[in-house]
Amino acid sequence: MLYLYDGSLDVASILKDWYDIEAKSNYGAYVTFVGTVRSEDDIDGLSFDIYEPILQKWFDTWREKANSKGAIIKMAHSRGDVMLHKSSYISAVFSPKRRVALELIDEFVEDFKASAPIWKYDLKDKKRIYAKDRSTAMEHSGLLA
Repeated sequence: MLYLYDGSLDVASILKDWYDIEAKSNYGAYVTFVGTVRSEDDIDGLSFDIYEPILQKWFDTWREKANSKGAIIKMAHSRGDVMLHKSSYISAVFSPKRRVALELIDEFVEDFKASAPIWKYDLKDKKRIYAKDRSTAMEHSGLLA
């Protein structure tokens, strides 16, 4: 499942909800990744724009890949502003076997950073500044080419 939220993510609540939903699904592994906005370059936080149709298509491809291995994948991401030391990204893999979950979460997070249609902006001095130097060009987009 793909979940989008306005503002920072309530990590404890989201992870609890995901665990409660899957607790009786007989998965032997539940591996999570939580991304947090860190202090760098004197920013106050980050802001995110998401192109939801392409993100959903990208996520569906990963969901099918996980299903083919008997696993499920979940992801939550923020829209808009997220201040320092708050979470903007959570992903999790539930799998019968730990190796599948560990490998999938690693591949998923790396591909997310390279391919997800999410644009990041620095929040600095009450301004929203495109973070081009920390962005990855999306294949075929032309935007960052």
